[in-house]
Amino acid sequence: MSEQTVLITGTSTGIGLEIALGCARAGWRTVATMRDVARADRLREAASAAGVADLIDVRRLDVTDADAVDGCVEDVIGAYGRLDAVVNNAGAGHVGTLEQDTVDDVRAAMEVNFFGVLHVSRAALPHLRASRGRLVTVSSVGGIVGQPFNEAYCAAKFAVEGYLESLAPLAATTGVRVTVVEPGAVASEFVTNIAIDADAAIAAAGVYGPALRAYLARTGQAFAAAQSPADAAAVVLAALTDPAPPVRVQTSDGARQFVGVKLADLDGSAVARLTGGWLA
Repeated sequence: MSEQTVLITGTSTGIGLEIALGCARAGWRTVATMRDVARADRLREAASAAGVADLIDVRRLDVTDADAVDGCVEDVIGAYGRLDAVVNNAGAGHVGTLEQDTVDDVRAAMEVNFFGVLHVSRAALPHLRASRGRLVTVSSVGGIVGQPFNEAYCAAKFAVEGYLESLAPLAATTGVRVTVVEPGAVASEFVTNIAIDADAAIAAAGVYGPALRAYLARTGQAFAAAQSPADAAAVVLAALTDPAPPVRVQTSDGARQFVGVKLADLDGSAVARLTGGWLA
């Protein structure tokens, strides 16, 4: 395992940090990327405490910058000679709705959550073919179930799911296994990083104000019982080593139940009842 190299995006906190630690503990040479390396102290301290600091290579990467992505992947190949796996984890949430969001808001959500995945995957695929490696992407239950006030985020994650589900059988013909991982609520800084001012957002929501208030209350309750980042990361690590990894996998029973509603819902009525209940 010591010769295998994995590149992971979005590793400064949460699931990404835990994936990086887990890969290093398993003996992978772990290239842990993040947009702001000034935020790497938590990862470095955890890696040192776990005795795997020598296996973690922290690098700056903004996944929305295609040229930077290409350069990063080539630098990894230059340094280690191979790339055996990629974990697309970088992403950003967005709370808003059609009449309040600007088109630029939606484009920004697509850039990091969808096009960022494409930039990294495109740059990595030739090297993953050479190693018969793995392309694992952290999506969300929001990549299956559309959720009110998450239109832009869900649209981006739906795009990820559709693109990679379409790519998976083609990539498999060249020896590359593609897996999409779907967490539900995870107790990380992901929600904090959305930085929504609830009172201001409700006041600005106009006719949607009461629905937004109910949605935010329900979301707070969901995240109060959230899965740990380490537990979610364990599912990603399994996808990296499973001899026959699934194309789609959820990280918890709650996520499986939630996604299952949609996958069995041919006319959309079950999802509408479920998510509509969040707004009452």
